[in-house]
Amino acid sequence: MKELPPYARLLELRIDDSDGECRFVMPFGEDVVGRPGYLHGGAIAGLLEFAAFISLARAIDDPAVTMKPITVTVDYMRGGTDRDTFATADIQRLGTRIANVEATAWQTERSSPIATARLNFLLDRSGGEQG
Repeated sequence: MKELPPYARLLELRIDDSDGECRFVMPFGEDVVGRPGYLHGGAIAGLLEFAAFISLARAIDDPAVTMKPITVTVDYMRGGTDRDTFATADIQRLGTRIANVEATAWQTERSSPIATARLNFLLDRSGGEQG
């Protein structure tokens, strides 16, 4: 995989594949703080979006396919606090033109998420060729 984009680097995201699952890790730090001691909602949304995007890219496994998010819906369940945050994504549907992905972020217990997201992607499989 190529280098992560600037926003992912700002969030200091890293991918942990140690147990065979693509899990993103976002460490708590100054660049992800919203109100004192808590994560900024945009940082959480960014983590969820990158988890969804990278998981979908890995599932498609074709760099010629362009993936464009067409809807992103984030549900915040509780405030993220001053610790590492984890996220994974599950592909609900992978069609020829559309993909639906759900992502979940948590901190201490995976069963107690701090946020979830549903993303719909438009897939362009033309490889940039004009017909």
